[in-house]
Amino acid sequence: MDFKDAIKQLSERVDKLKDNLQTEEATKNALIMPFLQILGYDVFNPLEVMPEFTCDIGIKKGEKIDYAIFKDGEPIMLVECKHWKQDLNLHDNQLLRYFHVSRAKFGLLTNGLLFRFYTDLETPNKMDEKPFLEIDLSDLRNNHVEELKKFHKTYFNIDNILSSASELKYTSALKSVINNEFNNPTPEFVKLFAKQVYDGIITPKLLDSFTILVRKSISGLISDTISDRLKTALKTETSDPEESNVTQSVPIATDSKDDLIVTTDEELEGFFIVKSILRTSIASDRITYRDAQTYFAIFIDDNNRKPVCRLYLNSPTNWQLCLFDENKKEIRHKIKSLDEIYNYSTQLIESTSRYI
Repeated sequence: MDFKDAIKQLSERVDKLKDNLQTEEATKNALIMPFLQILGYDVFNPLEVMPEFTCDIGIKKGEKIDYAIFKDGEPIMLVECKHWKQDLNLHDNQLLRYFHVSRAKFGLLTNGLLFRFYTDLETPNKMDEKPFLEIDLSDLRNNHVEELKKFHKTYFNIDNILSSASELKYTSALKSVINNEFNNPTPEFVKLFAKQVYDGIITPKLLDSFTILVRKSISGLISDTISDRLKTALKTETSDPEESNVTQSVPIATDSKDDLIVTTDEELEGFFIVKSILRTSIASDRITYRDAQTYFAIFIDDNNRKPVCRLYLNSPTNWQLCLFDENKKEIRHKIKSLDEIYNYSTQLIESTSRYI
């Protein structure tokens, strides 16, 4: 089994195992040690992976970190482990102290689900406050797999990792800033665009109006992009002479076998909008759908006991978004366009949180 398949296999096991891991030690054995093994290190060989590695800090002697990974007799990475339910933001200072007194170039803070990699890009021998790479095993992405592969024992090269670490750190930070601006545009962000389409003075009242317009424009642009890509994908699939119909290239799960069920472009576009809203709080591959004659349903884990919402888009003059309360009672909202789904982002995320 190659590296990519091995890490994806571990990723698929996470949700099945985590609820049975009651202690930090159990988290280490079930998730973290297998992760280190996939990176090519023998977790049972103290010459490669030293458990309870001593890191004396000033007058405090005998301070220990969970693991130190060695290469050619020198520590190359310190690993601090926590229980899978622990918030890693509460523990990065501990790793920082160990890093300062060690010759290791990299630090890894993990709870078995999130793996945060640190180094000293800003000040030599002082660990940066923010990681340059964060891997979420429950939402594993191909570009992260490629970056993670650089830490494999076979390919490990400090210079190669550091050459991309700076770019990774700042692109990740920029993505976060852009995402925040897209969801809640700041006055500076709104003014940047407003000044390009409006020649007058941007008064506070106009700024409020443009804030709404900018948010709608961003939502519309994202929606159009998703729709265009979907249409391109559908055309590519159906242009294959070996394919006889669309349902072969885009599997559609239905509530019945009725041939009258037709999944429209609008329903698929609505699905991708909901998916884009929820992917910040749950792995995107857990978000699924089923089409029926009268509605289009979106679930978690393809489980009808885990409904997120329903889209009623069959009537061109009466589009509705159906949400569910804590008792799974339907609450319908009229929408004039698919963009209005973004207005219910908070409710959709709250609904999904019940199944996480």
